[in-house]
Amino acid sequence: MHKVIIDTDIGTNPDDAIALSLAAKSPEIQIEGITTVYGNVDIRAKIAKQILDLCNMGYVDVYTGIEQPLLRNRKVFWSGIEGKDLKLKEDYRLPKKHAVDFIIETIMENPGEITLVTIGPLTNIATAIILEPKIITNVKQLVTMAGVTRLGKNGMYLSHVEHNVKSDPEAASVVFSSGANIMMVGLDVTRQVVLFRDEKDKMAACGTPLASTLSSMIDTHMDYMDRNFSYMSDPVAVSVLIDRSIVYTKQMEVQVDYTAHSESGQTIAHLCKDGNVEVCLGVDQNRFFQLLKDRVFT
Repeated sequence: MHKVIIDTDIGTNPDDAIALSLAAKSPEIQIEGITTVYGNVDIRAKIAKQILDLCNMGYVDVYTGIEQPLLRNRKVFWSGIEGKDLKLKEDYRLPKKHAVDFIIETIMENPGEITLVTIGPLTNIATAIILEPKIITNVKQLVTMAGVTRLGKNGMYLSHVEHNVKSDPEAASVVFSSGANIMMVGLDVTRQVVLFRDEKDKMAACGTPLASTLSSMIDTHMDYMDRNFSYMSDPVAVSVLIDRSIVYTKQMEVQVDYTAHSESGQTIAHLCKDGNVEVCLGVDQNRFFQLLKDRVFT
């Protein structure tokens, strides 16, 4: 059983909602709480609560976090489609405790037991590390959908920067240089896991309220991006806690190279048997999609 905190920028790309659903529907995972980051964290929290409700886990608390990048030196990306397919309830009672305080307290009160799953910019996590450096040794593992090494089989086709890192590269630098036990689930594997619209429609044909909601969110994002497919980036990060063998990894050291430029935030990795980052380089797409169908779209 993995006790997890999921830190998310849910609402813009539907893969956060799918990842949260996969975690909620998996008995191998016990969600201790959800934290939101980047942009309008209140709307993100309400979206997370609605997804939890659809998973019959409305009792899980959602804590709002930091809206701006760590140094407040970059514009926040906000698509405008966040919550578009959801009739968000206005009466959700969100805890007054800040997301960063919740992260620190939960890890420090449960040493060696909490896995942080980060599927958004790393602002909340970096701030927690700065405020309480001891979480580095007390967290069980940090599984982060962030970065790209371009060392996988699809490397030449990948961007040199990834959204969660470039949105707050200073925060990412704090996290990757912290010495924490990290698994990096970057574009090297997430760009290998593609859900096309027709396959999504087949999966959503089960007709459950959860599947229908996720299907609508995927359609809206595909239309916004003007394409007929969606990358399942964040669900891959959750899947490794359910079936570790879905991914192939190498132990590395990772540093974040950045400047004030908006497209900055390159994750540079090199092999190191004593490195603190386990970098995912390969993924079994068929096994991942079978897991998604069995747990979420059923």
